[in-house]
Amino acid sequence: MSDKFILAIPSKGRLMERTLARFEEVGLEISKSGHERGYIGEIKELPQVEVSFQSASEIVHFLKNGNAHMGVTGEDLVREYITNADARVSFLKKLDFGRADVIVAVPRCWIDVHRMIDLEEIAVPFRKTHGRRLRVATKYMNLTRRFFSRCGVLNYRIVESLGATEGTPMSGAADLIVDITSTGTTLEANELKILDDGLILSSEANLISSRAADWTGISSEIGNEIIAKFGD
Repeated sequence: MSDKFILAIPSKGRLMERTLARFEEVGLEISKSGHERGYIGEIKELPQVEVSFQSASEIVHFLKNGNAHMGVTGEDLVREYITNADARVSFLKKLDFGRADVIVAVPRCWIDVHRMIDLEEIAVPFRKTHGRRLRVATKYMNLTRRFFSRCGVLNYRIVESLGATEGTPMSGAADLIVDITSTGTTLEANELKILDDGLILSSEANLISSRAADWTGISSEIGNEIIAKFGD
């Protein structure tokens, strides 16, 4: 039985700032313990809680493995890294920040490609012409595979993107992309368009609980208290 309730939150940048502000809005003041650049914090109103500052992607793994009772991270990352996400975690509250859509976008000059099914229809002639399958650049490999499969698109291969995904079609490194967008400005700058049915997921930061964590003892009470603070 653990005597520590672990809350994992983003460790830097705008996500951390918005998370701290959101908790403060509901009456939970988070502060770092010790050094300002440390990775451990506390909640003044809930001294039994240990706050763990982690990267947004690492928080997903903490929740998946039960190393944190609750965490704040984007739904896009949870759906990407946890295949059976709804069986492993509970999405408790959308936090009204960190919004971004995971989308499929193709070059604007592809005037006959508007929907996902069009990708499959052009795949065979594309391969005959270019001697290869369509290349999809993305950081979201699992979301891409699942979405393309549901849409009946099979003739493609994924090119893992480690940098600016939107620029890969223009550079010749890929033919189309799966990426996140908030305003669409970067897509337009790179002469890309979102397919009419190319929205994979509308994501934002969520307060999430782990089904794999130890909820015995006081952890259940603390979890309920945090949920009550955020309301319905």
